[in-house]
Amino acid sequence: MSKRDYYDVLGVAKDASKDDLKSAYRRLALQYHPDRNKDPDAEERFKEISEAYAVLSDDEKRRQYDLYGHAGIGQRYSQEDLFRSVNFNDIFRDLGFGFGGGGFNSIFDTFFGGQRPRAYGPQRGADLRYDLEITLEEVASGVEKTITLPRHETCDVCHGSGAQPGTEPQVCPQCRGQGRVEHSRSTGFAQFIQVTTCSRCSGTGKIIEAPCTTCRGTGLVPRERRVEVNIPAGVESGSRLRLSGWGEGGVRGGPPGDLYVVVYVKPHDVFQRNDSDLITDVSIGFAQAALGAEIEVPTIDGTAKLSIPAGTQTHTVFRLRGKGLPRVRGFGRGNELVRVVVSIPTKLTSTQRQLLLELAKELNEPVKAKRGFFG
Repeated sequence: MSKRDYYDVLGVAKDASKDDLKSAYRRLALQYHPDRNKDPDAEERFKEISEAYAVLSDDEKRRQYDLYGHAGIGQRYSQEDLFRSVNFNDIFRDLGFGFGGGGFNSIFDTFFGGQRPRAYGPQRGADLRYDLEITLEEVASGVEKTITLPRHETCDVCHGSGAQPGTEPQVCPQCRGQGRVEHSRSTGFAQFIQVTTCSRCSGTGKIIEAPCTTCRGTGLVPRERRVEVNIPAGVESGSRLRLSGWGEGGVRGGPPGDLYVVVYVKPHDVFQRNDSDLITDVSIGFAQAALGAEIEVPTIDGTAKLSIPAGTQTHTVFRLRGKGLPRVRGFGRGNELVRVVVSIPTKLTSTQRQLLLELAKELNEPVKAKRGFFG
């Protein structure tokens, strides 16, 4: 079953502040906490709202979620990583729930079923984003672009372990490979357990005594790669193209992340876009509008002939079928909408003026005749 939107889970708007998030989570936690709600679905609901709060209350995780949705969180964070930066102690203490005295030993027991995963191990690399600008002509035809992508890749010397060849990372003696340390204290009948990241191994659970000299113990080295990106015809501005495996290299042998290419279409001098349709204004003369004409109009692929019937009014819109952009959803192409604007001359010769006066008289249209100096 697909996950629900985190904002919907907490019942908040997408621009909710941290205080709004905390207030919404406190209210829902009070309602669905397993110690107070014995409904069979309460525990799963409690896990759902806790995960949503853990992601949205962290600035970086929230940014990734807003950009890419659940795919932006995906395998990038382990379950423990999602909750690592959240101080649930204060929230539950205010609500009267204690870790230990509240029905479970720590918040991780709720999320991990009492089994805490080891922090050290393969981790998926981070996703990357690349903004790419293309022209409307390239949208019409589709295009292949070559981009230069800076990223971190697995070190070829230590193969991502961070240790010099011939050596291996050792289990951290302080946390015994768990990556975190528990501090407990008792208050009356309640026992509070605070879980913190191990300061000696920084949460990895391993100590590298002989770091690799190439990557300096990180397991990753910076490189630049040339990547071919195929932009499909008809792509819309703001579309995200996912290139699997082209993100940051994985840590300790984990798989690389993905690259998201965000496509932006440059504004065009002639055309405006409406989905797969193109809109343009074309100027015609007064006589052409009155008598009719055949004119040449621009298209995204070149030019086309357009027949103007006699008596055409200004701002009349004509449709050129199939002269728009390729449809992303469906088949064929959109249309080009040509709006004609009747151009009124601002300067007239005496002959032109006399002809227009005669036409106005013939049409019984009163006009303001220009008089000479002596009237």
